[in-house]
Amino acid sequence: MGSISYPLRVPETLMEVVELRTKEEYVDKATALRQLVYMGAEDYVMCLYKKGRISLSLAAKLLGKSVHDVLRLALEKGIKTEHRDEHHKASEKAVRKLMKK
Repeated sequence: MGSISYPLRVPETLMEVVELRTKEEYVDKATALRQLVYMGAEDYVMCLYKKGRISLSLAAKLLGKSVHDVLRLALEKGIKTEHRDEHHKASEKAVRKLMKK
């Protein structure tokens, strides 16, 4: 995953949150700001996925995660997915098939 430089004005109150994160997580300001931006982006992408506005594969691509990681994240956030049930059934079928061998 590449990165780009982008000029950005940040409200002073948000920078107070960044300062707090630098002390709590022992990271520099730039890292703290990137982490907070990513957290917001992750919540937004998962909200779009929950609403059915984007696919599971697009959510995974946007978050730089695997489909399985996004399904795990959905579970953590209490988002019910049909994919999880389908994946679970497919996994059970594969295990049964392997057990027969």
